[in-house]
Amino acid sequence: MSTRLMTGALIVLVAAGAFASGQAEPVGDQPVTIQIAYPVAVDAPVAEILDGYAEEFMAQYPNVEVETIYAGGYPDVKTTIQTTIDGGGDAPALAVMLATDLFDLANAQYIEPLTPYLDAMDDGQAYLDDFLPAFLANSSYMDEIWSLPFQRSAVVMYYNADLLQQTGHTVPSDWESLAQTASDLTERTGDTVTRWGIEWPTGWPYWLFQPLAMGAGRNIVGDSDTEVYFDTPAAIDAIGYYNSLSHEYGAMPEGVQASWGNVVPNFVSGNTAMIVHSSGSLSNVLSQADFEVGVTGIPGRDGGSYSVPGGGNLYMVSGLSDAEKQAAFDFAVFLTEPARAADFSIRTGYIATRESAFADPDMQAWIAEHPQAGQTRDVLASAGKELAVQNLGEVRTIFHNYLQAAFNGEMDPQAAMEAAQQEADAALEDFR
Repeated sequence: MSTRLMTGALIVLVAAGAFASGQAEPVGDQPVTIQIAYPVAVDAPVAEILDGYAEEFMAQYPNVEVETIYAGGYPDVKTTIQTTIDGGGDAPALAVMLATDLFDLANAQYIEPLTPYLDAMDDGQAYLDDFLPAFLANSSYMDEIWSLPFQRSAVVMYYNADLLQQTGHTVPSDWESLAQTASDLTERTGDTVTRWGIEWPTGWPYWLFQPLAMGAGRNIVGDSDTEVYFDTPAAIDAIGYYNSLSHEYGAMPEGVQASWGNVVPNFVSGNTAMIVHSSGSLSNVLSQADFEVGVTGIPGRDGGSYSVPGGGNLYMVSGLSDAEKQAAFDFAVFLTEPARAADFSIRTGYIATRESAFADPDMQAWIAEHPQAGQTRDVLASAGKELAVQNLGEVRTIFHNYLQAAFNGEMDPQAAMEAAQQEADAALEDFR
């Protein structure tokens, strides 16, 4: 049994097994133990699902023992990997971490490139080409592939379609119609709000803000890994619009909404008409709502639909033996097989990461019964690049601090974004 220490619950799954993918030869025939650390970021039975996948893997392939480790949220997984390696401990072989963490993880040598293992596969390029491009885009750096898309999502707007129909509203198509619809659907008894028109949580501030900036004309991140655009008219206008939903239209709570875990229950109970959230919450929303749920991208100022991808990829952590590396890669391939990608999507709401997963019979049946699952994938067609730059931790914190100051009325939006740009440029200077 491994003596590695991790935060969260440790579930040990023991079975005899061999290597999974069939794409590479196992390294020796001695027993191999690997661990996978993962977060739970949405209300879905992720722990139960991953335990089941590990059991399937071990039952089919002798000599490999898989231990699954719930390590908290995404930041907790990354922190645990960093502190374990820096402290000289044995980190898990695999970790589900944010796709956008790639540069920081690779620069610090916390992860191993997967390119040699992909090159050894008989169909490695075809395997890569089957991933949805919007998700695979976060996997490359310095001419290497470092991660495989796994637990992926997109920013979407959920709306109570029955309520819109009953009140004579159509699905909002631009900023004006979104604000007016949200205002109309807000209900009060005296000074008490009994139903908000919209909730726009700031649990992941940059992520849920990006579609607003895009809809105003400019994403907050550029094509290179050292470009950010925080002080543009688009970003400033987007903050102004966000604030107007509460200050002018009275349609959502004022300021920073630290309510990531609450907005889905508010929505499915009918206490909120529309919410901006992760597509990873879809299965939970559909299972609990007693009304027709609509899904769309975020309306732009003058029309259109905007979103950004998000979520986590599978990373191989550094410091492993050859046998552990091979077993970790094989398990990662096992987790991303089309039927399993379809199953994970159905049971969580995360978007299936591979094109072939959408041809899976179970996935096709699920979409036929729940067309919203297909609509979340459609949102990716207009998705922009998620904020992913060098020195991401510092840059993201800078942006969050000033964005939230502007949301709370502590700073003028233009002054906040100018300060954010200046500090972010300084944080990126050494990488340019």
